[in-house]
Amino acid sequence: MEIAEDGFIFSDDKNRIDPQAVHHYLSKESYWAQDIPLEVVRRSIENSLCFGIYKEARQIGFARWITDRATFGYLADVYVLPEYRGLGLSKKLMSLMLFHPDLQGLRRYMLGTQDAHGLYAQFGFKAVEHPERLMAIVVADAYKQAGDQ
Repeated sequence: MEIAEDGFIFSDDKNRIDPQAVHHYLSKESYWAQDIPLEVVRRSIENSLCFGIYKEARQIGFARWITDRATFGYLADVYVLPEYRGLGLSKKLMSLMLFHPDLQGLRRYMLGTQDAHGLYAQFGFKAVEHPERLMAIVVADAYKQAGDQ
């Protein structure tokens, strides 16, 4: 799938993704993946359903679904570069991603966010009804530990 709109290209073609650009944003700019190694970013791209936003040849946005394409999808690593925010690109990207053919009929779509609740609520996301049922293992500073070894 590739859609051009207002000078931007939205695509699910992994061959278009610039792993260095995604790595730079995630490792330096994001609050959730500081210091993530480039090889981890490459592996995450290989094993996910990925989407990019491009202005000419430059990658200016990214998002990926971690999914079995049958029952569950977890939305991760969503970003639009700061200079392109406020143009509706995140909304357009979310619309394309939620209606992607590989994600239809899933039982659960999930994500975690610190600051974009309003965006995701527009697409039907809401707080988990029974958070006490969810559990996680969280490895603090996982990427720093991996780099120190």
